[in-house]
Amino acid sequence: MPDPAHDSILAAVIKPVHREGYPFIGIFAAVTLVLFLIWQPLGWVGVVLTVWCYYFFRDPDRYTPQREGLIISPADGVVSLIEPAAPPVELGMGTEPMTRVSVFMNVFNCHVNRLPIAGTITAVSYRPGKFLNASLDKASVDNERNSVAVQMADGRKLAVVQIAGLVARRIVCDVKPGAVLETGERFGMIRFGSRLDVFLPEGVQPLVSLGQTMVAGETVLADLTLAEPARLAEVR
Repeated sequence: MPDPAHDSILAAVIKPVHREGYPFIGIFAAVTLVLFLIWQPLGWVGVVLTVWCYYFFRDPDRYTPQREGLIISPADGVVSLIEPAAPPVELGMGTEPMTRVSVFMNVFNCHVNRLPIAGTITAVSYRPGKFLNASLDKASVDNERNSVAVQMADGRKLAVVQIAGLVARRIVCDVKPGAVLETGERFGMIRFGSRLDVFLPEGVQPLVSLGQTMVAGETVLADLTLAEPARLAEVR
């Protein structure tokens, strides 16, 4: 008879893998076999690195809140910036500042990115750039990035920007203009450390604070139906 407790433990440890990860996991595993032939302790180091690579490319299911108007975090990580900033010029969303919420992902976070809110993709624009530390403010201007504009049902627009980090070397975006996605749907990923910026519509305040841990597809970042000041938090 199946053991529910055993199954839940396995589900917590063994996660699905994003297709981008298979070549890397294969390379890590092959190198590990060679290291075992050279010197067994090196082989065990390779095992640890292979497990890390598998874990990096994990793509678990998420339970996305379904109430209309909720804007959900597009990435796992920590809120590193909340400030006004103009959206990427290549999206054609104007030059007026919008509230930008940045979520920084380290190399241990899940790097699959999810759409913050349901809508139609109106623009997707890739721009090459540098590979500065993604936690820095200037990374949003100088680094390699991929910008996506989403038009919601009420006509307002939201922007989400994938920003490469210090060790990131490829941004993956799986959506094109005209695509219609639901809140929390996967739309891409960034390899090996990076950041996601969300530009909120005018008048919408974030319901998160600096330093808060975010879960892609689950953590509520903002609510279009509320009118309340930005939230503050204290370390306890």
